[in-house]
Amino acid sequence: MSSPAGIAEAYAHCEAVTRAEAANFFYGIRLLPRERRRAICAVYAFARRVDDIGDGPLAREEKLRLLDAEAVALAAVEPPAADPLPEGDPVMVALADAYRRFPLPAGALGELIEGVRMDVLGVTYERFEDLVLYCRRVAGGIGRVCLAIFGVREATGVDSASAETLADELGVAMQLTNILRDVREDAENGRVYLPAEDLRRFGLLAPQDARTVPQALAALAAGTGEGAGTGAGAGVAEDAGALDLAALVRFEAERAREWFARGIALTQLLDRRSAASVLAMAGIYRRLLDRIEADPQEAVRRRMSLPAREKVWVAAHGMLRGGG
Repeated sequence: MSSPAGIAEAYAHCEAVTRAEAANFFYGIRLLPRERRRAICAVYAFARRVDDIGDGPLAREEKLRLLDAEAVALAAVEPPAADPLPEGDPVMVALADAYRRFPLPAGALGELIEGVRMDVLGVTYERFEDLVLYCRRVAGGIGRVCLAIFGVREATGVDSASAETLADELGVAMQLTNILRDVREDAENGRVYLPAEDLRRFGLLAPQDARTVPQALAALAAGTGEGAGTGAGAGVAEDAGALDLAALVRFEAERAREWFARGIALTQLLDRRSAASVLAMAGIYRRLLDRIEADPQEAVRRRMSLPAREKVWVAAHGMLRGGG
């Protein structure tokens, strides 16, 4: 069984991973009390590991094998597992301790694994509702885990199921923002998250062109003029294709705003420091969404981000709004 010193070292490792990799989340996480901050860093470090498997260069079969291994490791630390704390793997040591300190919902992190498995298998999305299922798995589950760490103020009178719904919706909003931020990068890697029905709605996809959607979107984003097919499958001129893609990005950005508008009500159920943390994280993503919506053509040509000084400002504003 891991010693207290070993557990502390494991948490320190997870915090280092979060600080280095979670450019947006860490600005909010740092506002939390120590115990909650450590637990969320453990969750993030596990999520980062799973995401890295899906995004890495390994063959599909090896990725699926590694995801299966992570699912087994997760099952060993989730309730009702009664095993002693694991040793050797700092992420699992910290995560196991977090499960013992907070009522983290069993199965929520397993949903993340299943979502990444969808990436590995190359799942595409016909309807927006199909995409929402993916977003709930990779981000909504994380939102529900974070909610368990934050805790809901008893004075609100809101039941846990309603609070989890809000956390789930905020997670979906952030994931939709990620998808819009990464349209070109994902397309270049052979992935398309935008629903096929929306691609057709904006003239960027004909049924017979489905296999070349990633290449077509990447070409449009790069401004090569090799657009996706429309109508009978003919190529789209560069200007027309870019305009259609920009219109699609604005359309999806408005959808993300609707999810933010609903999910942000979660902050009313949290204590001051937890609310400040969520407002900081959500605020950074909403400002990123603002930039994407204001200049969608630029957004699909490069991966947009906020400068560090702006993130600090948003975090400070979140602290003030949260009353911390």
